Amino acid sequence: MDVVTVIVLVTALVSWHWMDRADKSSLMLIPARCRQKKEWHRLITHAFIHADWMHLAFNMFVLYEFGRVVNQDLSGLGWMGLPALYLSGIVAGAIPALQKHRFNPSYRSLGASGAVSAVLLAFIVLHPTHTLLLFFVIPIPAVLAGMLFFWYESRMHRRGGTHISHDAHLGGALLGTAWVIFFVPGSLMSFVQALQHLFS
Repeated sequence: MDVVTVIVLVTALVSWHWMDRADKSSLMLIPARCRQKKEWHRLITHAFIHADWMHLAFNMFVLYEFGRVVNQDLSGLGWMGLPALYLSGIVAGAIPALQKHRFNPSYRSLGASGAVSAVLLAFIVLHPTHTLLLFFVIPIPAVLAGMLFFWYESRMHRRGGTHISHDAHLGGALLGTAWVIFFVPGSLMSFVQALQHLFS
């Protein structure tokens, strides 16, 4: 059983166990409690619980679809491949909220979106010309999907009021991009060459 399947199964089981529990907040990312009570476990545990089944299903679908390929691409790195990328994506997705809401005891978030964004953008950097389906219908190159991702998430983050942690998506996506460029020699050059070929 590969690491992506293990992550999906563990996340699904933990999310199911905590889905409707009144004490689910004990695992949520609450920056004020991290700062005041030193409950740093929340930086990780929030990624293994979800608001509802749709939230869980979407995150795990994206992770499974793209994570299997990224896991193979980074297999030569061992634990510094997808396992470390995913864990780092969780933390990177939490950092913006940890800074912005450290004095706001009412702020809380949950879900694996930051880590999933890291895996998605890692895939895009590694396979920029791969065809993805926008809205599951419109075929576009992966690099264009990545550009639209950053544009949309940045725009919605500035607008606010959506009850979605767009800053977590951005933090995870930036980590995933940087991870591949740093740990996969030649990936940046391959990415640029693929773009030149795509738009030539």
